[in-house]
Order: sequence, then structure tokens, then C-alpha cells
Amino acid sequence: MTPELQFKLERLPDSPGCYLMKSQGEIIYVGKAKNLKNRVRQYFQSNRGHTPKVRAMVEKIDDFDIVLVSGELEALMLECNLIKLHRPYYNILLKDDKQYPYIAIDLNEPFPRVRLKRQAQRDGLRYFGPYKSASVVREVLDVVRMVFPIRSCDKALDPDKPLRPCVHHQVGQCLAPCAGKVSQQAYLDLIRQVMDFLSGRYEPVLKQLKERMDQAAAQMNYERAAVYRDRIRAVEDMMQRQRASTPQQVDQDVLATSPEGFDALVECLSVREGKLIDAQTYTLPRSGDEAPGEVLTSFLLQHYAQEIPREILLPCPLPEQDTLAQLLSEAAGRRVHLHVPERGEKKRLVDLAAKNLSDAIDKRAQRLARSYARTLGACEELALAIGMDKAPRRIEGYDISNTQGILSVASMVVAIDGVCQPREYRHFRIKTVEGANDFASMHEVITRRLRHGLTEAQERRDQGLPPQGGKFSDLPDLILIDGGAIQLAFAQDAMHALGLDIPMFGLAKRLEEIVLPGEKESILLDRHSEALHLIQRLRDEAHRFGITHHRKLRAHAAITSCLDDIPGIGPEKKKALLKHFKTVEALRQAPPESLTQVAGIGPALAQSIYAHLHPTPDA
Repeated sequence: MTPELQFKLERLPDSPGCYLMKSQGEIIYVGKAKNLKNRVRQYFQSNRGHTPKVRAMVEKIDDFDIVLVSGELEALMLECNLIKLHRPYYNILLKDDKQYPYIAIDLNEPFPRVRLKRQAQRDGLRYFGPYKSASVVREVLDVVRMVFPIRSCDKALDPDKPLRPCVHHQVGQCLAPCAGKVSQQAYLDLIRQVMDFLSGRYEPVLKQLKERMDQAAAQMNYERAAVYRDRIRAVEDMMQRQRASTPQQVDQDVLATSPEGFDALVECLSVREGKLIDAQTYTLPRSGDEAPGEVLTSFLLQHYAQEIPREILLPCPLPEQDTLAQLLSEAAGRRVHLHVPERGEKKRLVDLAAKNLSDAIDKRAQRLARSYARTLGACEELALAIGMDKAPRRIEGYDISNTQGILSVASMVVAIDGVCQPREYRHFRIKTVEGANDFASMHEVITRRLRHGLTEAQERRDQGLPPQGGKFSDLPDLILIDGGAIQLAFAQDAMHALGLDIPMFGLAKRLEEIVLPGEKESILLDRHSEALHLIQRLRDEAHRFGITHHRKLRAHAAITSCLDDIPGIGPEKKKALLKHFKTVEALRQAPPESLTQVAGIGPALAQSIYAHLHPTPDA
């Protein structure tokens, strides 16, 4: 412990407040305390009883700050705000909620839209959600727009300048406020029905649709009746998938939590007017060794910015539960109850949340296992197949692209621990090889790549830096050559000439067989093998990356060659034409007056360019 840290510890006050633990100037943990002197000193007195995470944190602390407040409630509010502001590494953090989108309605608009929002904010909008994914939001919006004829466009509406109604109005999916077909009050009444629907009150909508269907059928308007029938089915399908009933007509959230590896998961069931309308699973990274009460307290403080239900059912008591309930009540503007049920219907809901969480944990484990099999597991399987001692961390794949030997380029793609890393991809223009000679081109690119790597790695070592981090200094553990034995032999010669011995293999296209240096027999992996899928992905990425770059070079060369022979066109004007028209075809189709829109191109030069691009038969 440093003298400065000891000095601060000896002068801590007997007061409530928040403390901010720091490491090299960065805030790594924020906490609250009824008595700052007792709480902060506990971290440094003994490691006994500390969790592994707290022990690791204390070893890094070199400074701390405190903020004094007048009571527990203020300390809790300040802690919540500081965690949201600084997002310290060692605090329990709710995973970034950008993956949990919302449906938002701006009631300040004269004709509000119903749209997807990635994050709920205190901006006056009415939010519904969060939902598990954007696809779920779009599915709900499809049903809403099928049932309610609200506008989905973002046109600026001016009552003095009505627009022509679009096709959505013609098929009955919009009331056309843009054309003045509906009053503002009538449209707002419709939006209120939408808000009731999104809150889980389906029955009034369903009843109204059935009445309209029966009325249309009675009038023998069967096409219209079929439209209402389809809407009824959409609502009923949504009801079946999103709700279950409870006896009390109340708004509740039901929570459950469980550790899962290094993380903690929280399940939140949303009950609105006695109907279970949604279930969400949240991840709190690096919180697996925290007590359930601490996890749930952090979740409540970070999750409930708005749309706070009247009652939150918990699986266990929380530390400072009464203070937390008071804080949520102030945020909601009404009484919010935190309750740990022991029997009855509410206990059944808590058990249901735990059951949903158990299912989410199983699915998460399956996803992680699948991800491991596709990445690290595939690397281990590949190493075993080609005889490596350990799984390769960095695999590089190479491919050559050209058109009849013109504009030859090589592509280098990279996978680290089985995951493609586009930032590590590189292009190489072939410089020393003329014509379509893929073998010599592969020799050149391997030579240049490895020579760059050796030079840059030595420079970084001289500067005291690790090899990782440079443009080429992180050398591969395994190299994939798109081709057979001859391409592989040329690549091997280039590597050995530089004094390196990196494992290398080729992937022949005919049977997707692995070719090893000096081996007559190739290796055929099972077509379901994750190792085969990994090298196929890498080979396809190398091909795609090379072809894309080669097409750009061809397009640029086409325009360049067209303009090179025109008197009065230098590098700057050629660049300006290329930037303005993008493609040679667009340049050919442009009339002379369009050419003058480019800086530096006057009428006479425009006519000269046009004549050069459209030669007469006699010319």
C-alpha cells in the first residue's frame, strides 16, 4: 500500500457516501456505504472472506476518491448514476441494452409514428419493451400495422400542402394523414388504441375486429371479411406466443437470477394487467461470484429507467430493500412494492421465472458449445489432422486474382482463434510477375508478407514492444494456400528462403482435400467436420476479398485508360471525373453539358471528352 493511500484511509469520515476506486487514474469500481471509514478500510485490512474478483481488484487499486451525501437514499442514487456514467470494470454491469430494442411512440408529433428504437432515453417518447431482438420488434410492428392503419413513412406533413396518398392507403393500411384524409384527433385516438395493444390489452382490439368481420360478412363483402379474418389470426397468434394469464389484474415484473460461469444471468418476466406478455434474459458480465441480492440490486438500479411496474417479485431479500423501493417509487411517481413471496400465485410466478432462466442457461451453454466447436474446437481438430503439436492461434489464407494475367493481386485473410479478423486482411499488388503465373505470384506475396513481418517484428522488439500490434509483425502459426501441390511448393520455397519454418498446407478445390508439403497422399476431412468448415470459410474469404479488390482495380483502370489519351486531361481532372461519375459507363452516357459540372471542365473540353468516348465509324 502506498503512503498516499494509507494517508487517505486514515482520514476517512464516519459518513454515508460513495467511494470510487482507481487504478492508474481509471475508475475501476464504485460503491456506496453507510459509513465510509468502516467500508473502505475493509478492502485493505485482510483478503480473508473476499471473493476472487474483489482480491484481484484490491491488488490494482492505487488511489480512491469519496463523495459525501446526507443519507442512504442519496448514496444509492449517486452510486447508480456513477456506475452508469463510468461503467467501471469491477462493478456489476447490465450488458449493453442496444441488443434489447424498444418500440417508441412520439406523442408530440401531430400524427405519431410507431417505430423501433435501439435504446430507451428520457426524451419524452413513450417506450414499450425491451424486446429480445430487432426481429421480434419488426414482427410486432407488422401485426400492429396490419391491425391499425397508422402511417409508417417519415414524410414531413404540412396540412397546407396535402400529398398524394401512397399505396398503403389504397390497400387500407394507412389513413393518409399526409393527404388530409383523417383529422389529428381521430388519428390520436387510433394511436391510443395502439398503445393499449402494445401494453397487452388485446381483447378490445380482438372484439372490434370480430364485429367488423361479422358485419362485412353480413353485407356479403367477403373480401373485406377475409381481411379482418387475417388480422384476427395475427392478433390471436401474437396472444398465444406472448401471454399467459394470472388471477390478479396487476402490473408486475418477476425476477430470478443465477450464476453462469463468470457471469450472472437475470430473468425478467413482464406481467401487465394480469397477463404474462414477455420474458427477457439479461447478462451481467463478471458477476458470477456475487451474492444474488447484490446482483438483483444492481439490475434494478440499471434496468428501471422508466415503465416501472407497481410490483416487483423477487426470489430473495435484497440488502437495503426498503431504500431501493423508495428510490424506485420516486422514479415512478407512485408506490412501487418489492416483495419476496413464499407461497401462492406470486411464488408460482417466481418459480416460473426460475424455470425460464434454467432454460435460458441451457440454451446459452449450447450456443457457447457450438461457438467453441466452430472456432477453437475447429482449430484443435485441424491441428490434429495435419500433425501440429498445438492448435494454431493465427491462421492466414492466401489467394491470387487476375484476369488473363492483367492486374494480378493477392489477398491475405486472417482468422485468430478460429474467428475471421477483417482488420487484419491485406492486399498485395503483384509487382515482379508478368502474365497469368499464379505460382510465381504466390512466391512473391509470401516473400513480401514474411519479410515485412520479420523486419517489423525486429523494429518492435528494439522498441520494447510485443510483436502483436504491428501491420505485419504478428507472424502466422499456420498458412493456408488456395491451391494444390505446386502452389504450395512455391509458397514453401519463399518461406524457407527467409529462414522460417511455419506449418503450411494447400486446399485443392476439386475434392476440398488438404495437401501437405512433401506428402503424396492428401487428407480428406469428413464433410461435416468443423475443421473443414473453418478452412473453407477462410478460403472463401480470401477469394471474396481478392476478387472484390481486383474488380475495383479493373473499374479504375477502365476509366483511366479511356481518359489517358485525351488532350487537356491531366491527373487532377481525371481524378475529378472519376470521383463525379464513379464508372466508365456513367461517363460514356453523360451528355457534354453534364461534363461541365465537374470542376475544371469547360464546354470545349467537355465536347472533346464526349467525342473521344463516342468515336464516329469513320474515325
